Amino acid sequence: MKTLKFRHYLVPLVLSGEKTSTWRLFDDKDISVGDNVELQQFVTNEPFGNASIVDVVEKRFGDLNIEDKAGHEDFDSDDEMYATYSKYYNTKVDENTKLKIIRFKLV
Repeated sequence: MKTLKFRHYLVPLVLSGEKTSTWRLFDDKDISVGDNVELQQFVTNEPFGNASIVDVVEKRFGDLNIEDKAGHEDFDSDDEMYATYSKYYNTKVDENTKLKIIRFKLV
């Protein structure tokens, strides 16, 4: 089964239904609509739920709009967003960086 991993502070947002999308830079799992995935905590790999993928969209950070950001945690600024993803992926992230928006529904 494919997996999606989340930082510990995002797990409650996912479980409450507040977070219904995730953004990924490198999708080595080829996540697609209709996939069923196990949700895991990033550091421990502990499963905390299962989800069904309901939508997948690819675009650049600079092209994100309000609709793309729905169901995702907020950032105070684009600079904070780029810094967060630069840290997550240990690479420079800016408005030209491509990402995959993955929307999911808990099952």
